[in-house]
Parts: sequence; structure tokens; C-alpha cells
Amino acid sequence: MVIPVEGENIQIHSYKHDGNIHRVWDETKILKATRHLVIGGNDRTLVTESDGRTWITREPAICYFHTDLWFNIISMIREDGIYYYCNLGSPYVYDQGAIKYIDYDLDIKVFPDMTYSLLDEDEYEFHRMQMKYPDVIDHILKRNVDKLVYWIRQRKGPFSPDFIDIWYERFLMYRS
Repeated sequence: MVIPVEGENIQIHSYKHDGNIHRVWDETKILKATRHLVIGGNDRTLVTESDGRTWITREPAICYFHTDLWFNIISMIREDGIYYYCNLGSPYVYDQGAIKYIDYDLDIKVFPDMTYSLLDEDEYEFHRMQMKYPDVIDHILKRNVDKLVYWIRQRKGPFSPDFIDIWYERFLMYRS
């Protein structure tokens, strides 16, 4: 299994269940990579949507991907605290210089005070019917929403108090 090399820049590609590209982040610096885990950092990176529209991220972010989890976590570092955007999606694969995963619409937004909101349930239901998500995917995603909420409440993984400080410092070392 090929894994990204620490210090290299890679892209992040999210797809939809039907195989169509959803979104591409142009550049993310690899901060840690193992057979099961990738932690990356980016700041003001170009993002391209499936319809060709582009935008640039506004703040530094630390990205967390795992091969055994049906979610990934983007921690956005803002002046008023850390905001987390958690995408429910397939475990990632690393292929041709990019982290790739299937985005399953459901998201959890976590605020600096660790309150959170489940987002896009209507979009999930629409795509579940339109793209005929198998029941097994539906069950896996609902279990992973519960797991993610547990991680948030327990301050586990990227939600732990020191996680972002440690990885953001590493990201800044690459920028100097």
C-alpha cells in the first residue's frame, strides 16, 4: 500500500456515490501519514467544485482522514476559536497523489464551545434515494454519526485540547 510522504503536497478529492467528482482541494501538506491515518494542513488553498466554480479557503485548516472511519474532520483555525467540519463519507484511499473518498452528504459542524449541529439531512435523504445508497451504507453512516458525536463529547482525536496546537505548529514549520 502506497502512503503519502510527510512534507509533500497532495490533493484531496471528494466524490459522490455515483462516482462523479464533487470537490477538489488543490494543495494539502502531509504532516503525518501511516497505513491507516493521514493528517494534513492547508491554508488559502484553491477548491474546485464539480461545476467548475472555484474558491479559496479563508483560514488554516488541519485535516484528519482514517482508513477505518466513515468520516473525516477538517479543523478550521479562526481568530475566535477552532471550528470543525466533519464529513460523513467513506474511508479514504490514497491514489495518484490524492486522498480520495466518497462524500455522503451528512455533516456535523462543531463550534469552538464544542456544541454541534448535524447538517444536510435533507440532502442525504434526497441523494440516498436518487443514487440508491444500499441499506448497509445507511446503517454504517448512522453508526458513524453516533461515533463522531461520542468523539466530540469525549474530546477524542482531533477534538482533544492539544491536537490542533500540535499539528498546526508542525504545519507552520513547513511554511517557514
